[in-house]
Amino acid sequence: MKKILTSLIVPSIFLAAVFYSCSGDDVYEEAPLSKDEYPNITAAFGANINLSSLENYANQIKPAYITKDNTAGNPITDKGATLGRILFYDKNLSKDNTISCSSCHKQELAFGDNAVASIGVNGTTGRHSMRLVNARFSNETKFFWDERASTLEAQTVFPIQDHVEMGFSGTNGDGSLQDLIAKLQNIKYYQEMFTFVYGDAVVTQTRIQNALAQFIRSIQSFDSKYDAGRASSANDQQPFANFTAQENQGKNLFLAPPVFDGSGNRTGGGLGCAACHAAPEFDINPTSRNNGIIGKISGTGIDITNTRAPSLRNVTNSSGLENGRFMHTGGFTTLQQVIGHYATISIAAGNTNLDPRLTPNGVGQKLNVTAQETDAVIAFLKTLSGSDVYTNKKWSNPFK
Repeated sequence: MKKILTSLIVPSIFLAAVFYSCSGDDVYEEAPLSKDEYPNITAAFGANINLSSLENYANQIKPAYITKDNTAGNPITDKGATLGRILFYDKNLSKDNTISCSSCHKQELAFGDNAVASIGVNGTTGRHSMRLVNARFSNETKFFWDERASTLEAQTVFPIQDHVEMGFSGTNGDGSLQDLIAKLQNIKYYQEMFTFVYGDAVVTQTRIQNALAQFIRSIQSFDSKYDAGRASSANDQQPFANFTAQENQGKNLFLAPPVFDGSGNRTGGGLGCAACHAAPEFDINPTSRNNGIIGKISGTGIDITNTRAPSLRNVTNSSGLENGRFMHTGGFTTLQQVIGHYATISIAAGNTNLDPRLTPNGVGQKLNVTAQETDAVIAFLKTLSGSDVYTNKKWSNPFK
């Protein structure tokens, strides 16, 4: 039997009496000086979440040449991003506890998906899920393919409030976002996490949005072959010493604008990819319009509102294989198909939102790309992929 002393300041004669045991097997010890303040977090996540030694989200190194940032008024903190990581992977955020943000944005695919349309609680999504890596580093502050969310913070609850995706739409028999908040409020590890991050256990929409956005913005990738070359060069136009001749050729073709004749035929120059995906972030230009893909995953009619795109970083994995699918329809599975699309642009009937950069002199561009040029551009695009983002624990599932 163990008995714990409740006082350390006692007369010595009393101590002698206390330590006497008629059975001879009683053990007495002092109460521990510290205890686990967050036992439910420990029980739920074990070593995956260590509140005494948080992962580094707030002070990650980024190259000096990366200057774009859409963080605005919600700076990344280690505490906030840790809460965001839990929310990102938690299936409790869906109506039937089957879908999390990570169901459609997988770490092994640079937080994209390899399905044409991702599976939700009530069917499949209307567009292919966009990769999230380096979402922070762009001039474009709007999110979704059609830019319907003005900020990343606003974007985070759209899937939650979608009847098909996560099912807290407040329509069609769904609960509302307030029902989700009440649900999370009753989960003990969230009571502790919100107290740890915000000082009290109150769950609010704003706190959810800010934490999720901090985690997503923390997902960065700057350990690529391109970054190694750019760090040792004055600018992107210089040949990179660590590149092959083919990769440098592909870089030049990517960066240089094409020269067209009056019929839209390329007669010289590069392919002009950087007009919409400028180095070194390779994000989408905020003024970009429809890229000529007007199909829908399901339903009738055409989709010409898709004007956003993810960064071109990590379009392949560390083994050089394409990460899932491309475009809002998920219709392309290879970079060769993507380049082929831009090589010959057809102006489809009804597409009033086609980007004018694709229609020189009012006609669809014909880049006349050779097989050698295609291979060179693909070789260059593969240099934009790092390896850390695919395996780093701080972006992984804390429930595993």
